[in-house]
Amino acid sequence: MNRRPNLTTAVYLLLVFLSGALVGAFGYRLYMVNTVMSDKGPPRTPEEFRRRYVQELTARLHLSEDQVQKLQHIVENTGQRIREVHERSKPDMKAIEVSQYEQIRAMLTEDQRAEYEKMRAEREKRRQQKKLEGSRTPGR
Repeated sequence: MNRRPNLTTAVYLLLVFLSGALVGAFGYRLYMVNTVMSDKGPPRTPEEFRRRYVQELTARLHLSEDQVQKLQHIVENTGQRIREVHERSKPDMKAIEVSQYEQIRAMLTEDQRAEYEKMRAEREKRRQQKKLEGSRTPGR
């Protein structure tokens, strides 16, 4: 009779230990995945985005080498098409920006126009500075 409660206690202790180990392993994996993912940040270039996208699909979908090559071709073609559409739309976008600029200037007083031009110059300077900093980033 004394043997049965000891066996039950041992089984319960084993179950508690295993469940703790399972929860610990799950928590560790969840923490590491979130930590690693947050360290990377968003891709900064289209090339980085495509590389990460292909890597993620390859890992999660267990793609074969042939499928990876096809996927890379598809992603590269899509990127090229997007760049072409973007280039074709640049003149239209520039015309819209110029129209906005002219409409805003027309409604301002002389003093406001001077401040508006100053604001635009500051904004352009920040944009150029960001562009320079981005081109210095490794991998660009």
